[in-house]
Amino acid sequence: MPAQRTVAPESTAVRVALWRAMHVQVDAPPHVLEDEIGLELVAPGANWRRRPDMGRNATSGFRAGVVARARLVEDLVAARFADGVRQYVSLGAGLDTFAQRRPEPAAGMRVFEIDQAGPQEWKRKRLEELGYGVPDWLRMVPVDFEADEDWWERLVEAGFDPDRPAVLASTGVSMYLTKDAVADTLTKAAKAAPGSALAMTFLLPPETVAAEGEQPHYPIRFRSFFTAEEMLRLARECGLHEVRHVSTADLTERYFAGRPDGLRPDVGESFLLGAVV
Repeated sequence: MPAQRTVAPESTAVRVALWRAMHVQVDAPPHVLEDEIGLELVAPGANWRRRPDMGRNATSGFRAGVVARARLVEDLVAARFADGVRQYVSLGAGLDTFAQRRPEPAAGMRVFEIDQAGPQEWKRKRLEELGYGVPDWLRMVPVDFEADEDWWERLVEAGFDPDRPAVLASTGVSMYLTKDAVADTLTKAAKAAPGSALAMTFLLPPETVAAEGEQPHYPIRFRSFFTAEEMLRLARECGLHEVRHVSTADLTERYFAGRPDGLRPDVGESFLLGAVV
């Protein structure tokens, strides 16, 4: 197998990693998620919190959303681990650090990170340089999405057992895909073994957010939006069952209730949770 070319991670992945660290450094406890390992990986320099996209107040809703979606997925993984599920797939893993922060249950599972080859190789080298390494139970699965590589095939080739249940998660990805590509992801996820679960974030249309009395904060142009009803219907059509919508209000109640600082996620990003039966 030829050596992979190292390419720095996407700016969006870097931003998410830094927001997760900011939550620990500037928001009052209790912290929804404690993750400064992504900051170690990026090594942005001493003045990183002065970046324009790191303003403490201006980005509070974004970083709250980032840590909430990560926490929801990790709570799902923990719950399914207790039920005996031993495979976890992160689609578009970026600079996620579940495997480093949560060696239990991670070391008792097989964790698959799917991402573009170049940034993934960069991450592998940084993990090795920092002493975390890449243990055998952590499988980095390079997929060239631009070349329309089949991530399900690459996943199975990397040791994923399609006959055993798994948790599959895709956070902060669907909005960059066409609706056809989102449907393809859902259809492939539905191929997992009975007992599997999928968690996927999606963006509500700006007009839907505005109708809820909130000003939508979408800093860049995205490729797809779904109402909750559209996403649930699409998931069912693609073969998923027991689908449900987890709204920003649900996340706020679950992880931010009673905070004196008023920290909460911006309205806009929602979760689809589905099962394979």
